[in-house]
Amino acid sequence: MVLNYIWIGFFLIAFLIAVVQLFLGNTEVFPAIMNSTFESAKTAFEISLGLTGVLSLWMGIMKIGEKGGLVNALARWLSPLMVRLFPEIPAGHPVFGHIFMNFSANMLGLDNAATPLGLKAMEGMQELNKQKDTATNAMIMFLVLNTSGLTIIPVGVMTYRAVAGAAQPTDVFIPILIATSIATLAGMVITSLYQRINLFNRAIMTFVVGLCIAVSGIIWLSTQADQETMNKWSTVVANVLLFSIIVAFIWAGMRKKVNVYEAFIEGAKGGFDTAVRIIPYLVAILVAIGVFRASGAMDFIVGGVGRFVEWCGGNADYVAALPTAIMKPLSGSGARGMMVDAMNQYGPDSFIGRLSCIFQGATDTTFYILAVYFGSVGIRKTRHAVMAGLLTDICGVIAAIAVAALFFG
Repeated sequence: MVLNYIWIGFFLIAFLIAVVQLFLGNTEVFPAIMNSTFESAKTAFEISLGLTGVLSLWMGIMKIGEKGGLVNALARWLSPLMVRLFPEIPAGHPVFGHIFMNFSANMLGLDNAATPLGLKAMEGMQELNKQKDTATNAMIMFLVLNTSGLTIIPVGVMTYRAVAGAAQPTDVFIPILIATSIATLAGMVITSLYQRINLFNRAIMTFVVGLCIAVSGIIWLSTQADQETMNKWSTVVANVLLFSIIVAFIWAGMRKKVNVYEAFIEGAKGGFDTAVRIIPYLVAILVAIGVFRASGAMDFIVGGVGRFVEWCGGNADYVAALPTAIMKPLSGSGARGMMVDAMNQYGPDSFIGRLSCIFQGATDTTFYILAVYFGSVGIRKTRHAVMAGLLTDICGVIAAIAVAALFFG
């Protein structure tokens, strides 16, 4: 229901702002809006088409892992933590293995692998769902933790900074790591409050402390390496781990005397079906976002925020970077474009340029993830998923501003 109102709101706000612009003499606004609808629909289909091969690959690999028993073994190992964050899922259920694999791919920045693994996890949770059109607590917790966007090494952002000519492209690494860690912990707390989950137990506190130690260790290591070494090893480690997972799953299947080829084909067929199912949901959300941008609504909001901050006597230095933060929950590619534009306009080593990069790495695309993950299993009633996801995004934005001010202000 919330997503329905948001979707309608995008169109109504865009229409009202476009009408105002038309009366002010901007005759190009409505043609721009209509062009955006066609372009966004085309983009949605191209995304789904691009996902088809990747989905088929990873769902085939996961099917081998299931039949080889590796996913079940991983699920049993993670049960002490997972059953407390996802109490609706029975202890040792295979879906815990899929959830862990998705989180791991996200943390390594492997978006192409993370999406199909996340869809596989969502399908497993849907099998346990008694109301097939309504999101369960477990689904919402999973989605919010995904939208928090915890990425250990943001290679993409650092690459764009290098292309833009930043003196030290990796100088945003530690700020991004801190901001995205805060967003992840905030998402866990916010969703737990909605679902009345007690976070003060040994398993969860051990995970939180372990995450803090791991982040601290990575921060220390980053201070010991130069940019080129850090980028090279982050990419190498991520891809070595990814290919090792593929080999481990195949080996587990062979050990159990599974026909790994047939198992792969069986899983890959499901990947193709999933890619087709998400097309309408992607078209709906991306067209609404495209209309919202083309109408000038985004510029209107950013300008209004800037004037309000100045009226309140606050420092509006960060406002020029807000388009990236506002766009990030709506569109990953749109936010990336805003980040690049900010670096081009203000300079990659300016406060605005750096803050835009931190915004880009602090959280993930809430509405895209919601449309793809919930759309893949036919969820229409999202309950508190949107609100929890957006509150998590806000925490990530606030953390990004505070960290940027601390490091570069």
